[in-house]
Parts: sequence; structure tokens; C-alpha cells
Amino acid sequence: MAGGAAVSFRAGGRACEREPWETVSSATLAAASPWRTFRWHRGQQHYSGVYWSATMQDHVIYESRLELARLLFADFNPSVHHIGAQPFLLQVEVGGELRRHIPDYLLITDGGPVVVDVKPADRLSRPEVAFTFAWTRPLVQERGWRYEVWSEPEPVELENVRFLAGFRRRWLFDAGLLDEIRAACLAGGVVGEVAAGLPERDPAEVRAGLLHLLWTGELVADLSVPLGPASGLGRRS
Repeated sequence: MAGGAAVSFRAGGRACEREPWETVSSATLAAASPWRTFRWHRGQQHYSGVYWSATMQDHVIYESRLELARLLFADFNPSVHHIGAQPFLLQVEVGGELRRHIPDYLLITDGGPVVVDVKPADRLSRPEVAFTFAWTRPLVQERGWRYEVWSEPEPVELENVRFLAGFRRRWLFDAGLLDEIRAACLAGGVVGEVAAGLPERDPAEVRAGLLHLLWTGELVADLSVPLGPASGLGRRS
């Protein structure tokens, strides 16, 4: 299906460029500006905004709370190195008509590029949605890239990731304190014990540093249950 497909993207700010989909590089698309941005107005149905991403060291746009949730998970994932929102316009002829689609995110990961569409689960069966995803998926996969349709995550896991995101700004944390926390967690332990195990340090600062290391993925915990003082800690393998 890739033959004849084209991709349009905004390079150098807002300048529009167009290339064959089968040959455009992921680096070119990752460097592009968002194909579209959002306006905010009273009474709008979508909850759009901007999120400061630790991965990007910059703001990334989102169009809904569900897109924000996916953005949080991408920012939290250590294997993700780039997050691009509204990255390009994909066009291809299907059934004798020109079809167009703007994916929600392009992620550059350790495992290669991932094109992401975010959609509530109760809308996936709508004919127009299913049709668009049905022709988008093979186009992406024929490039050897991964295509993902993402719906609502587990609520507890989302709340944990959202909470940890409050500790994502590395420059707020003392490097020496983080080294002490790493050393204290060599044998594992639980959050409460580690937080109380550095008596020369302010316990609140230790907890914050520990939560920052959970955010970065240096430490891991079971996020399928609420984080708390009894949460077990491990080191990323």
C-alpha cells in the first residue's frame, strides 16, 4: 500500500514540505513542527493544552485528557527519546478516494519509530475511525515501524505516573542526595524505609529524590497498585 502514499510535514518552523511516505526518514519527521496546533476558547469540548516534557526538555501539545495521559506515559518511558505531537499529514488513495490522516504522536524509541493514535475505547468501533486506522496501520508497518492505537490506561497506573511526573525536573534535585539514595537502594527495600534511612538528610527531600529516581526509571516499583510507604523498590535491569 505504501506506493503512492505521501507525507506532508512542517520543516523549518511552518514551511510545508511533501515527500513520498516510503522514503521519508524518521529523523526528518522528528525534526518537524506540529502539523497543526490548537486554539483554546470558552466552551470547547476538547481539553487541550501544553505539557513540559522531561524527554524533550520542551513543551509538547495535546488535544485531550486522553492524549495528555499518553504523553505522560511516553515521557515516563526511558526507551522513548523523542515525542512529536501532530507530527505529519499522511495521504494515500484508498477505494478510489484520497484519504488523509494526522496521527497524534510520533515516538522515537530504542525499538524504532512508533506512530500513535489516541482514541477512547468506546469510539474504536465507529466505522470512520476503524476505517482510518485500518489503512494507516499497514502503511506504518510496511516501513518497519510500529503502529499503536492507545485507549484508556489502568486508572491506578495512570495516577501513579501522573504523581511521579511532579518529580520529573532533574535540576531540582541535589546530585549528591541522588547518589546516596541509589546506594541505599542497592539491596532493594521499601519507600518508607529508604526515606527514613538517611538520617543526615531531610526526609521530605529524600522522598522527593526517591520519587524522581522512580520517574527516571533508575528505580522501579509496582505501579499497578497505589504507591505508598510500603511500596517495594527494585533496580532497573
